[in-house]
Amino acid sequence: MTDPNLSSTDLMRSETIPPPRHELQAPENSPTNPTGKWGRFALICVPYVWLLLFFLVPFVIVAKISLSEAAVSIPPYLPVIDWGRGVLGLWEAAQRWSLDNYIWLTEDDLYWRAYVSSLQIAFISTLLTLFIGFPLAYGMARAPRSWQPTLVMMVILPFWTSFLIRVYAWIGILKTDGLLNHALITIGVINEPLVILNTSIAVYIGIIYSYLPFMVLPLYSSLEKLDTTLIEAAEDLGCPPWKTFWRVTVPLAMPGVIAGCFLVFIPAVGEFVIPDLLGGSSTLMIGKTLWVEFFSNRDWPVASAVAIVLLVLLVIPILLFQRHETRRNEGDV
Repeated sequence: MTDPNLSSTDLMRSETIPPPRHELQAPENSPTNPTGKWGRFALICVPYVWLLLFFLVPFVIVAKISLSEAAVSIPPYLPVIDWGRGVLGLWEAAQRWSLDNYIWLTEDDLYWRAYVSSLQIAFISTLLTLFIGFPLAYGMARAPRSWQPTLVMMVILPFWTSFLIRVYAWIGILKTDGLLNHALITIGVINEPLVILNTSIAVYIGIIYSYLPFMVLPLYSSLEKLDTTLIEAAEDLGCPPWKTFWRVTVPLAMPGVIAGCFLVFIPAVGEFVIPDLLGGSSTLMIGKTLWVEFFSNRDWPVASAVAIVLLVLLVIPILLFQRHETRRNEGDV
């Protein structure tokens, strides 16, 4: 029955209204539902399984080798765990483990000098990369919106070429009869070629060039989201440009600064290719020392101890910094 009081327009509207659709939803505990119990469990387990397989297990293996002693065998260390005997084989091998390799690292000044030299080179390289990368990232963030994708592509463009080939290219640039010396002599800046290759300067150049994108991209990410109204407000209040930059821009870009410094400093400490090709034998870094112990001396236990100490030197400051940031955020809340 149709209500006689309804007009023709109301009838047309009632006829054109589609019936409500009932969308199918995944059950709450379904693995395909990320908000369900199984979905949350999978999201939590994936990163932990990744860390277990590719960080914790190799770390335990290297730590076990560092407690062994070098031997002329395959593998070149003893004792080797006899897994066929189960727990008994593990217990017999553990009784022969010792800290002699770590004690050796403290007695031989070669290793601690390599650690200090690596930390120094990585620290200075990180500062120089920051000083060069910050203006680049700031210019990219302030560029017209249509230019920014092209500028980002230009930053990551070197990654399309092999890292080893790019380092080899610097040999042709920095050597005595290379492109740099030839250009400087041609324009009359110098009269004799500069000795740059096989020095610490060449190592700094190689590290800064290779890791500059790792500094620029986090900085650009922070500066691109910067609220420009805060800068305008500071200028309206009479704040000089340099003070506005130091008191407004730098604090807001600090997350990008910290991320970029970590991304440059950590791999630079253990760098091997750049100091080996550009620094020569005069450059002492822990990455080269580690390579010599593993492949030249075949002293896997000492090399493993060097790697463990290097990992501790890098991980502990990061954990302390994260703990400090967590406490500060909790205090702000």
